[in-house]
Amino acid sequence: MFILIGISADFDPVHKGHEKLIEEACKLADSEGKKVVVYLNKGFSANHAPFFVDFDARREMALALGADEVRSFEGLHHRLVLSYSVPIRLKQMIDDGVTDYITSASISLDEIKAKAQKFIDEGNFVGMPKSYTNRNEIRWYAINEFLGSKLNYHVVKEFNKDKYSGRLIRQSIIDNGMVIADEVRKLLPESTVEILQREIDAGRTPGERNWQDIYKRMNTYSRGNLEKIAYLNGNTINEIIKRRVYRDPESIWAVFRRSDYGPVMTRLAISAIEMEVSKKEVMDLMKSYEAEGVIPDNQKVQRVIDRAWYVACEGEKGISARDANNRFRSENIEVEKPPMTIEAGLNLTRFETKITKEGLDTDLYVDKNGKISVQFKSEGKKIKTNLRLPARDVTYLRYIMDSHFIPVSGSIKKAKKGFKVKVVIG
Repeated sequence: MFILIGISADFDPVHKGHEKLIEEACKLADSEGKKVVVYLNKGFSANHAPFFVDFDARREMALALGADEVRSFEGLHHRLVLSYSVPIRLKQMIDDGVTDYITSASISLDEIKAKAQKFIDEGNFVGMPKSYTNRNEIRWYAINEFLGSKLNYHVVKEFNKDKYSGRLIRQSIIDNGMVIADEVRKLLPESTVEILQREIDAGRTPGERNWQDIYKRMNTYSRGNLEKIAYLNGNTINEIIKRRVYRDPESIWAVFRRSDYGPVMTRLAISAIEMEVSKKEVMDLMKSYEAEGVIPDNQKVQRVIDRAWYVACEGEKGISARDANNRFRSENIEVEKPPMTIEAGLNLTRFETKITKEGLDTDLYVDKNGKISVQFKSEGKKIKTNLRLPARDVTYLRYIMDSHFIPVSGSIKKAKKGFKVKVVIG
C-alpha cells in the first residue's frame, strides 16, 4: 500500500516547502506502515512548459529528502489541459494502490471541500475560476470525489508563495546568470542545492524548448496544416499567418496574446506546435480514457460535438450562442445524433472543375475573412475555395474546428453538377 505525496507540484526544483510536504507524508506513512511515493510530471510540466530541471535530477532531489519511491506521469501535459489530465493521473495512482493524497494549500481541507462541491455537482471541471485560491487542489479534490475515489486527503499548511515559488526561484537563477544566489539557497534544502549546482555545471539545466522547430512550423505551415495542430483555432491561425516572420519567443507569445490566449493556453499551444500534437491524437487519447471510465461525462468528446450542434440549431431559432451555451450546460441538454458528416458545395472555376477528381483529400481551414474553406491538390495545382453551406452548418462546423481537439477532414465527391466536399467530423 502506498501514500502519494506532492502530485500537484512539479518539484522544479524541490524547495523547502516540498521538503515540509515530504516530512509530513513520512510521519503519516510511518504511523500507518505505508510508503511515500512521489509522482512527478515528466517531459512537460503541469503548466505545459519544459522543465527547468530534468526528471532524473528532480527524482534524486525527492529521494534525498526521504521519499521511498518516485514515479512519473508522462506524455500528458503537451496534449491535455488539467481538467483532462487530472482524472487520468488519479486513475494511475489508484491503480498503483495509492490510498492517501497529501498536498499543501493556504486554505483548509474544509474550504477546499466547500469550493469543490459546485464542480462535483455539475460534473464539469473545465474553467476553474482564476480567482480561486489553491484552485489546483480544489480541482484534484473535486475530480477525486466525482469519480468516487477512496483516496484520503491530507492538507499541509502551505509556505509563503511569494517566497517559496518554483517559478520565482527559477527566474532568479536565470536572471543571475545561472548562479544560485544566497537568498535562493535559503529557500532550498542542501541536497537540492548540491544536485541543482551539478546540473547547472553539466549544462543540463535549464531545459529549453526546440525553438527552431517552432519557428519553422509557425513560419511555413499552411492554414490547412496549422488547423490540424491541437489548441489552434481559426482566429489564432490567421493571426499566426498575418504576423509572420517569427524569430524569437516574444514574437510568438505576442501573437497568442493578440488571439486572447492566456499564459497557460499559450504554453500548451506552443508545446503542441513543438511536438506536432494533432487534434486527432488528442481526441484519440481522450477517447481511450473515456473507454476506461476516467473522463467525466460532461467533458467527453461527444458532449463537445453535441454542444456545437445544439448551439447551431438554436441559432436558427434566433437564440444567441451565449444563451444556447449556458442552457446546454445548466440544463444538461441531451442532443439526438448530431451529424458526423456534412456535404458542402465548392466554388470552383471551370479550369479547377476540369482537373478536380473524386476521392481527393482536402484540408479544411478558416480563411482570413473568417470563411470555412478547403485546399487540395490536383494535377500538381493547389486549389483553394470557400465552402457553400447553410448558416446552421457553418456555425456547427466552426464550433467543431475551434474546439481545440476535434479534427475535421474532407474528400472530394462528385455532385450532379461539378463537385462537392464530404466533411467528416472526428
